Amino acid sequence: MSTLSKRINSLSESATLKMTKLGRELASKGINIISLSVGEPDFNTPDHVKNAAKQALDENYTRYSPVPGYPDLRQAIVKKLKTENNLDYDISQIVVSTGAKQSLSNVILTLIDPEDEVIIPTPYWVSYSEMVTLAEGKSVFIDTDLESNFKITPEQLEAAITPKSKLFMFSSPCNPTGSVYNKEELAALVKVFEKYPNIYILSDEIYEHINFVDSHESIAQFDSIKDRVIVVNGFSKAFAMTGWRLGYIAANKEIAAANDKLQGQTTSGTCSIAQRAGIVAYEEGLESVLKMKEAFLRRRELVYNLLNEIPGVKTNLPDGAFYFFPEISSFFGKKDADGNVIKDSSDLALYLLNVGHVATVGGDSFGNNNYIRLSYAASDESLVEALKRIKEALGKLV
Repeated sequence: MSTLSKRINSLSESATLKMTKLGRELASKGINIISLSVGEPDFNTPDHVKNAAKQALDENYTRYSPVPGYPDLRQAIVKKLKTENNLDYDISQIVVSTGAKQSLSNVILTLIDPEDEVIIPTPYWVSYSEMVTLAEGKSVFIDTDLESNFKITPEQLEAAITPKSKLFMFSSPCNPTGSVYNKEELAALVKVFEKYPNIYILSDEIYEHINFVDSHESIAQFDSIKDRVIVVNGFSKAFAMTGWRLGYIAANKEIAAANDKLQGQTTSGTCSIAQRAGIVAYEEGLESVLKMKEAFLRRRELVYNLLNEIPGVKTNLPDGAFYFFPEISSFFGKKDADGNVIKDSSDLALYLLNVGHVATVGGDSFGNNNYIRLSYAASDESLVEALKRIKEALGKLV
């Protein structure tokens, strides 16, 4: 009998982290692995941000920070939300956490009771449903596909709502598909939410600045539901600060206070040095962000063209983030050289790792088994080689 709690036994291991770990294990044996599995910019944190961290050390910002974050960082976030998104908040509505991942988890734990339903469009980031499980809620999925550009309709949303619905959570730009909701599409969803005043909306906007179509549109811009929207954002993707663990929420004062309360009993305030660097990141503008975005745009075109050269693979052209989510179900039922049958997307991802030496992630972990996720946060040379290996490996299946 396991001595572990039912809570931890009910959770699945993060598929993205698992594939990254498997890739590192093979690499440690001398095998050249190209990792397209992790959602991490391959750029270094900008120098001015790193210098701010060094200065913070010299100024002895080494003690406990306020649980919801330093007031001047929260004020910088308030200013950013106003100038970039035209959203009005005050610092009492901002809670800084140890990464946007903790922010998401905090919101779910403060809102969801056992059996509350959380509506999640698929595909979704692997941790969404597991966070709901941890809170003892129930995930209700709305399926999308390549033909719909992985976006839901108002009709699908309304059909998923029940008396137990408490929260709707989504990301735009989306991980894993790169899909981006425009203002008109969000407005159509808002009309549905207006009918159901007990449903909150958790809007994950961490990929906000990696958007290749128009300016970023937040669902919090609609006054009729703004008080029920919790915006989650952070510094990891836009400023290549994944290891700094710095995220935040913007929400109504009750929810912000609840997140402050929960965080005070778990991690307390996030790293003081990271927070001081975050202030400078927001105050110094987006020049470094735009340079990274240019590189991602070039890589998107490169990978799109290479994917379209692989027989049996179907893909769209993502509007944001740095992922492709191609449809690969035509390979299900095929066999490798040892006679092993590819049954699902996880099998295919493992096959590509072991035979092609490219780390990807099976779409089943994102809620859509007919797909795999590829990150193009890698050099152009690595991407060309990775897609060559994938094409050759898939060509060996019979």
